[in-house]
Amino acid sequence: MTKLLYKPLGVTAGALGGVAATAAFNRVWKLLTGQDDAPSATERNRSWREVLTAAAIQGAVFGFVKALADRGGAAGFRKLTGTWPGDDGPEPLDDERR
Repeated sequence: MTKLLYKPLGVTAGALGGVAATAAFNRVWKLLTGQDDAPSATERNRSWREVLTAAAIQGAVFGFVKALADRGGAAGFRKLTGTWPGDDGPEPLDDERR
């Protein structure tokens, strides 16, 4: 039952993470290229290299921010309730740190 209570928190964290990821990507793109807008895959006057580079950077930023938001939300939920909202995953090896 407690894990069910996590769903609204997870959705909220995901939405805020999406907003943060968009802002972070736009900032990274501007720092790297000096351009305000990243290329769209359908812009005819943009090169393959430029479009694929932008997509790779965007994917990395969004993946990082999503993991940060998901893990942070789960850790906060555990701190508040004492229950981890996700799966335990595989048993850690002796030398792995958390």
